[in-house]
Amino acid sequence: MKNLAARFGVIAISLVLTIIFGCTGDKMKTPKSTLPQLNSVTAEKWQQLSQKKIYFGHQSVGYNILDGVRDLMSANQQIRLNIIETKNPADLDAPAFAHSPVGENTNPKSKCEAFAEAMNNGLGEKTDIAFFKFCYIDFFPDTNVDEVFETYKNTISSLQSKYPQTIFVHVTTPLTTQQTGLKAMIKKIIGKQVSGYADNIVREKFNEKLRGHYEGKEPVFDLALVESTNPAGFRVGFVHKGETGYALVPEYTYDGGHLNEKGRQAAAEQLLIVLSGL
Repeated sequence: MKNLAARFGVIAISLVLTIIFGCTGDKMKTPKSTLPQLNSVTAEKWQQLSQKKIYFGHQSVGYNILDGVRDLMSANQQIRLNIIETKNPADLDAPAFAHSPVGENTNPKSKCEAFAEAMNNGLGEKTDIAFFKFCYIDFFPDTNVDEVFETYKNTISSLQSKYPQTIFVHVTTPLTTQQTGLKAMIKKIIGKQVSGYADNIVREKFNEKLRGHYEGKEPVFDLALVESTNPAGFRVGFVHKGETGYALVPEYTYDGGHLNEKGRQAAAEQLLIVLSGL
């Protein structure tokens, strides 16, 4: 009887685990990709970039990326950028990589408005390159992606008309890791949403709209691609309820959303490559 009970127990546990993992999301095989390398940028391009006036609007992940830029500058003397936190147009009388927080987290419209305000308050007349990014916290399963993208597109279009000398870079939205392990199992059992699936799918929907509209026509920094591509060149992809999503590589983060040293350097490398080509 004990053996029979044990067998039934194993079968029951297996069924529960099958239900949990089957409902959470399936891993997706992705082709290997090769991202460009920093050593592909010539000394002449680094010199040209050092003479640019740049403005970057962001929140916390942006600070991570800028720390990564500083890491790369320390390791490569050819990269010389004057990184300063400011929205004061006078600080861009000389070449600089200016940056500042924009808007409020969880409110993507406020970030569009704050970026436009900074540009219209004098930065627009000074900048050679300008861009801002949303954060992962700006997108939830119930986010109206079409509305957010239309607001973004209209904001950038208006600024492009006002400041034709400025190159605007478009940035895909960063991702979070997929929640796995015991906590994910318990959440599924009690009917709570497991993080890293539905929300990352919404982020991917926005990112696909951004890529589809701008890629090949205007510069795009595909932060989501970088964050979801591991050092071996494979993306962390999944299918959840029939929809495709991508997630942040676990070894790139210290808390599931913000970037650690390895993650920030990977993101900074690709940002600098994009900027050096402008």
